[in-house]
Amino acid sequence: MIGRIGLAIVAVAALAEPAVAKNPPAWTRPIAPFRVIGPIDYVGTEGLAAYLIHTSGGAILIDGTMEENAPVVARNIAARGVKLRDVKLILASHAHFDHVAAIAALRRMTGAKLVAGAGDRAALESGIPPGETSYGVIRFPAVPVDRAVRDGDRVTLGDVTLRAVSTPGHTPGCTSWSVRIVQNRRPLDVLFACSLTVAGNCLVGNRRYPGIVADFRKSFDRLGAMKADIVLPFHPESVDLLSRVASNTLIDRAVLPKMVRDARAAFATDFAKQRTAK
Repeated sequence: MIGRIGLAIVAVAALAEPAVAKNPPAWTRPIAPFRVIGPIDYVGTEGLAAYLIHTSGGAILIDGTMEENAPVVARNIAARGVKLRDVKLILASHAHFDHVAAIAALRRMTGAKLVAGAGDRAALESGIPPGETSYGVIRFPAVPVDRAVRDGDRVTLGDVTLRAVSTPGHTPGCTSWSVRIVQNRRPLDVLFACSLTVAGNCLVGNRRYPGIVADFRKSFDRLGAMKADIVLPFHPESVDLLSRVASNTLIDRAVLPKMVRDARAAFATDFAKQRTAK
């Protein structure tokens, strides 16, 4: 006889396995790292982005992707000519397993300090993602946050300064990062865009994140008022990043407005469905 505890374990396993099985293969599929533009390299997998910024004071890594990808990201960093110990800062976009689960390992490998949005600090340090979702809880290795940032805060390493752009909704601390680079004497505004998708978040009756709807709307308005020459997301397919880099069509001011319009429309559809279901 299995008993109550055994049944509970079976039930949890039954719930957990489909979540893992449904992860797109591209999320763990290695690709050769490459230069995106200026001081920015791509060091993630085919389906999950991690970016490396070269500065005069060392390197900045933005996101780490999934836990099993840590060795891949580490190899990609080395392949771009950066020693792991020269990665001085790791910046997090948001506290979901597919973006930050590798950060604990990468932080140990590099000795880098972790910077993240204040709203996600508790989630990162507990390994428990914030809010309530339709797919349950997918934990990740907890990692201490060395600096928690809010909207407008600046993070500087060497000759590079990034500005935190608070874009909550997907998570309470979802943070986009803005930086200006110079390419062929032309200044370009680059936005590392945090996710704007609902992606299973409960928009109605979310007791762990009651302000989720207002936060999403605030983020749409904030990003809708911004201009960016280049948008670098953490799910690269959302802007056809790999093909844009290959075809040298990365610079495009129409990308951010379209991303916001599409996200706002998808949010409205999801919100209406969830309200009807309740």
